[in-house]
Amino acid sequence: MKNFNFKSASNAKEAKKLFSNRSAYLAGGMTLLPAMKLRLAAYSDIINIKKIKTLSGIKISSKSLRIGWTTTHYEVASSKEVGKSIPSLSLLAEGIGDPQVRNRGTIGGSIANNDPAADYPSACLALNATIHTSKRAISADKFFKGMFETDLKKGELIESVEFQIPEKSSYAKFPNPASRYAIVGVYVAKLKNEVRVSITGAANCAFRSKELELALSSNFTASAVESVNISKKGLNADIHASAEYRANLIKVFAKKAVEAC
Repeated sequence: MKNFNFKSASNAKEAKKLFSNRSAYLAGGMTLLPAMKLRLAAYSDIINIKKIKTLSGIKISSKSLRIGWTTTHYEVASSKEVGKSIPSLSLLAEGIGDPQVRNRGTIGGSIANNDPAADYPSACLALNATIHTSKRAISADKFFKGMFETDLKKGELIESVEFQIPEKSSYAKFPNPASRYAIVGVYVAKLKNEVRVSITGAANCAFRSKELELALSSNFTASAVESVNISKKGLNADIHASAEYRANLIKVFAKKAVEAC
């Protein structure tokens, strides 16, 4: 790991002022620190935002659930508000990594990193989330651009993520037995005016399945998934699973998710 300056911000305005082109924000550090240790990334300044109180916490309204960037996975998993309004999101958070990761990792860090196999991006897409930053509000459909790539600009700070509260929803995944990352994860949500289905782990970025959404919009049952053809084109193929296997897993876990709704 190369030398860097460690700075701590007490509020969002100060964090933005401290930021430069060679800076990075630090919350839980579950992705940033390993990348720096392996010399996959290097920064002149690390800006600690964990102490900014306005970036943490969970707020619920009649239509949405809003979670601050520095809220940990454990806090999401154990929150009564989350468990009551979107239980599938609580279960998703409970299945991330191990206790150490859940107690340090944050929802904002996971979304900003946009790992192809991370769980939260699928929740953002399925629950029609809005990512609120220091500059604007970004629809989840426009936020996730590609492998480790988002619509965030240099120095732009995620402040909170706002999820729509669905009528029904469920998340089912086939996890890597070591890391708990999703080899394939499927998030199904029945909102007031639409059905949304998102996939993680299967491609270079979480994405929505229009085929599954169309089938479930007319018949929200597991049997509706049977007739859907999932193409292997563009899907990941690695030591864990072939593209063909991942295509099959999408159907299998879509059915599991619908049955659990």
